[in-house]
Amino acid sequence: MKAAAPWVRTRLRTAPGPAVALLLLVLVTSFLAAAFPRAVDTYEGQGLRHEMSSASPERSAIQLTDEPMRYEDSGPGDWADSLQSRRLAGHHREILAALPKPLRADTGQSAYGARILEPVAATDEWLPQLDGGGTVFTLVAQAGMAEHSTLASGRLPGATADSATPAADAVEAAVTSATAASLHIKAGSTIHVPRPGGAPLAVHVTGIVEPLRPDLSYWSVEPVLRTPTRLYTAQTIPQPYWHGALLLAPEAAPVLLSVTPETEAYWRIAPDPAGVGIADVPRITRAIASLEHGPLQSALRTTVSPQLQTESGLDGVLIDFDVIGSAIGPVVAVAAFGVGSIAGVVLLMAGGLAAARRHAELSLLRSRGASVRGIAGRLLAEAAVPVLPAAAVGCALALVIVPEGRMLPPLLASAAVALVACAALPLRAAFLHRRPRLHGERDDVVRARPSRRRTVAELTLLVLTVAAVAALRRRGTSDGDVDELVSAAPVLVSVIAALVLVRLYPLPLRLAALPIVRRRGAIGFLSLARAGRAPSATALPLLALLVALTTAAFGGSVLAGVADARDRASLVAVGADARIDSAEALPDALAGKIRKVAGVRDVVPVRSEYDLDLRDARTESVTLLAVDPDSYARLAHRTGLGAFRADELRKSSGVLPALASPAVAERLRGRTTAIGPAGGLFTVRVDVVRSATPAVAEGDFLVVDAGGLPGSRPATTLLISGPSADGAGLEAAARTAGSAAAVTTRSAVRDGFTESPVQSGAERIYLVAAVAGAGYAVLALVLSLLQTAPERSALLGRLRTMGLTRRQGRRLLILENLPQALLAAVGGALVGWAAIRLLAPGIDLGRLALATQGGFTSLGPVQLRADPMSLLLPALAVVVIASAVAAAQARVATRRTTTTELRAGDTR
Repeated sequence: MKAAAPWVRTRLRTAPGPAVALLLLVLVTSFLAAAFPRAVDTYEGQGLRHEMSSASPERSAIQLTDEPMRYEDSGPGDWADSLQSRRLAGHHREILAALPKPLRADTGQSAYGARILEPVAATDEWLPQLDGGGTVFTLVAQAGMAEHSTLASGRLPGATADSATPAADAVEAAVTSATAASLHIKAGSTIHVPRPGGAPLAVHVTGIVEPLRPDLSYWSVEPVLRTPTRLYTAQTIPQPYWHGALLLAPEAAPVLLSVTPETEAYWRIAPDPAGVGIADVPRITRAIASLEHGPLQSALRTTVSPQLQTESGLDGVLIDFDVIGSAIGPVVAVAAFGVGSIAGVVLLMAGGLAAARRHAELSLLRSRGASVRGIAGRLLAEAAVPVLPAAAVGCALALVIVPEGRMLPPLLASAAVALVACAALPLRAAFLHRRPRLHGERDDVVRARPSRRRTVAELTLLVLTVAAVAALRRRGTSDGDVDELVSAAPVLVSVIAALVLVRLYPLPLRLAALPIVRRRGAIGFLSLARAGRAPSATALPLLALLVALTTAAFGGSVLAGVADARDRASLVAVGADARIDSAEALPDALAGKIRKVAGVRDVVPVRSEYDLDLRDARTESVTLLAVDPDSYARLAHRTGLGAFRADELRKSSGVLPALASPAVAERLRGRTTAIGPAGGLFTVRVDVVRSATPAVAEGDFLVVDAGGLPGSRPATTLLISGPSADGAGLEAAARTAGSAAAVTTRSAVRDGFTESPVQSGAERIYLVAAVAGAGYAVLALVLSLLQTAPERSALLGRLRTMGLTRRQGRRLLILENLPQALLAAVGGALVGWAAIRLLAPGIDLGRLALATQGGFTSLGPVQLRADPMSLLLPALAVVVIASAVAAAQARVATRRTTTTELRAGDTR
């Protein structure tokens, strides 16, 4: 006897179309589910590397220091021996080898050497002197100068056996070109440095070097090595003096002990961000802690020096990155929960559609003695054949396309997709056929009566939703903890709304039917009757649409809020569309040249003077802004930054009216006061108080009419209006004012707010989430229409035998689907608006919008707000797509012959 054909093979051969469709759906869903955690890890890893590479070298470097003079039972000879170049190089190799694996060193930018701790004053009179005194120098013997610089003139310094001891009378050194230019040093110059109890040390400058990559760690951990700085005296009125660096050969390090015993050996390890991922952060943090105060420090003290000290700001860089990532993470989690919920609903709908299409087949098997467990097992095996390979391929594609990130989260995500896709059909079939059902028994939204279990489940969801919304409003997302219940709040709100709308759905149908039944024609009545006969499983497609619309509204509002915050922050930072600033007075003719630049509409000159003396013995800084009242008032009104009337600044008596920040107004207390520097006093009275003004982004200010001030006050700032102003033209015009003039455009400042890969990556994920949510919503709409497509086609066939025309048939199908589409569209827009209103107080978009909020405290928290376009466009798209799908289905159905749709014994 020939064996029966296997169930799974027979089903797949006879109906390959549904299996292929399920395979494609699972493939796409598995790919998205696996790619999401990898994408998050990718942008977080990129953000981490960006933060490490963009942090200042003196902050990110790991600095190890050793002061030989602190050794017990040691003398000057031992101190000099500990500074020998060969010993320092050996310790450098030991330190690099001791670093744990995640903490990698950039050997090309790491440095070691010796230096004096406090700069010493040179005795040469030819060196430039500022008001604070003579020039001081830090003597440094750092290895690797030849590899990190090029010779501009002269030669590199060297050291002989006689000049490499503390007893040497002279030593060779080099200086950078910036130091040479500022301090008037040339190759061949000799600088004398005093030594305690002896003759000065003669430092012969043998060469001028030009640093290679001066912004990196070798030169910038201690910036004075490449560029001289100004130090200030500790007097009541600080006075400046020059501070430079003399670069000795590494072999000459012992001679530093003759200048001062306060000398240290150092090793500056530059971290290498290449290859660092987000998963390495905890291990790097532990490694730094071990280097500073842990086992690794103890090990290095054993091999390098018992007095070795370690310090680094790299842990602070990691903390700052964690603050940004933690603030963005909860907001991204909201999008993830939304899209994940829509995808889950679509998978369940796919299983429900398959169960509905095979209802007669499974009912026949059940009537012939098949058990529910047996049917479910066969359906599970049938679904697993396309689902498991599709989930595996989708996960593999995600791992290949998004190569960075952890392995476990995408594997778990793809496994969850496979589990839902495999279980949807057997569980739905088992539930429908758990008991025999009467032939032709109605199961529609009008006749369905919710059970007690459903009521309890709905009440439980309602309680969870209220708790999630309350927690999010109270705690917010700014603390950085990703709470699953809080992140799922928009989805829970959509679930509750879907359940409520399904319960209320019969009511508008009955109300709409009242005027329809009195009108002539059967199309309107039939469409409402058919809409009321929709299956009670309508809750799933409605839920998918509501979640999709809510997610789209939420994501669109997030992106709109971020864009508005950046626009506002860039406007506050610049004060106009562009500005030109200079520490010195700008030429009077520059404003006229700027007006001729293409795209410029207006130019407002402003005189800025910092540290205005209010004569109240307080030290808080105040900026004086001398302006033209008419042009400045126009600018303030146009930008919305402290708008005022021009006549409020015009002088009508001996007192100069002023516009002030609240703190300055409180200090002046509304009285007439004489303020300003000695010899330039003027009398003001605060008539207008504003918290912001275009010319100053932050801090306290006082705005007055430039014409009322004593003496000539030429402008130091030009505020330029014109969104399309030519940046290159502004740069060219500003160059005529000298090198001190700097051009800042609003667009450049706005672009700077997106410099962090964490921000741009989160925005891309939100955009992809919105697109994916829209795609799943369309798929849910199509699946819901396909579920009742055979019944609709049969109805059209019967009605056509009664005289229904093709045009009327198309109208009937479109009007039948319209109530559900309108319900989803209106409900989705309302639910999206309500969810945003409910959740907005707990969501701060500041970290997502701005690279840093520290400089723009006047903006306050960047809260979520409803974006009308994000609410209305997706809702309108739902109605349009539903009508288009129904029209396409009607067109196909009306082209078929009646005998094709109506067959003897068909119960549709």
